[in-house]
Amino acid sequence: MKRILVIGIIVLSISSFGQIVHRRKLYMMTSPFEMTVVAKDTIEGNKFIDAAIAETSRIENLVSDWKPETQISHVNQNAGIKPVKVDDEIFQLVQRAIKVSKLTDGAFDISYASMDKIWKFDGSMKEMPTPEAIKKSVEKIGYWKIIMNEKEKTIFLKDKGMKLGLGGIAQGFVADKIKTLLVSMGCTSGIANVSGDISAWGKQPDGSPWTVGIVNPMNTEKVFATFPLVDSAVETSGTYERFVVFNGIRYSHIINPKTGYPAQGIVSVTTFAKQTEMADVLAKGVFLFGVEAGLNFINQLKGIECIIVDDKGKIFTSKGIHLEKTNVFSN
Repeated sequence: MKRILVIGIIVLSISSFGQIVHRRKLYMMTSPFEMTVVAKDTIEGNKFIDAAIAETSRIENLVSDWKPETQISHVNQNAGIKPVKVDDEIFQLVQRAIKVSKLTDGAFDISYASMDKIWKFDGSMKEMPTPEAIKKSVEKIGYWKIIMNEKEKTIFLKDKGMKLGLGGIAQGFVADKIKTLLVSMGCTSGIANVSGDISAWGKQPDGSPWTVGIVNPMNTEKVFATFPLVDSAVETSGTYERFVVFNGIRYSHIINPKTGYPAQGIVSVTTFAKQTEMADVLAKGVFLFGVEAGLNFINQLKGIECIIVDDKGKIFTSKGIHLEKTNVFSN
């Protein structure tokens, strides 16, 4: 028996064959959360999913900048004051995020939380912010001002008012951690879907691979491409619901931390990688690079692929992906 599960803008095809496919939907880390595991029975399936939920809660209580008691919040609260000691896994996560910031020349920057929220995407904006306000909004951002002490495992933000925000990497990080944990528990096949950041391992009970469908961002009822996902990850970022239009120009909710201006020209980026964390951060970077520079960037990275849909519905792919259709409006 085959079922199609629609999860945000990703579709997963799941088969039942002997072993059970156990699935649970929740809302965690302020986002939709879905776990799918292959297990011998419901008891084992619940054990795996309960462990995944506990792991997600554990990490959320370390990295969430909206919870005042977390380690990341303590780092933010002491910006410009003193270094803060953190657990090694958080230290390493921030260190990796800084490396990606350097790789993307600041298009991805975990100090983006320092940005003044001058852009509104709730319908309340009637005019663009002034160039002066936009420039001022990003003054406190700068990954190079995050001081990491490897020996002491401390993080120090040089300027008062600086803030780390791990929203652009934490969900992918959680999906990877869930996979590692469940595999260690004997779960040979499953999918961790943390708000569209998807890590898949193993195969379906009938031996077929897990399958993801890339949904048309212009019409989320339709799929324009499907791919097998074999021990790898995929992430889709979209701006087709949150944007504003001024003088005929569409500005998305993904804002360039270097300039303060929103991304333009792209409505959807899907990235494929071995690790969900990497797929997560690179999708944001591609948005801000734009189509041509984004594809050039991805094509230089081993084991990374992407699909881009621009604001006219045209599809662009990295060199390792080949699609028959070139425009999502034709679907």
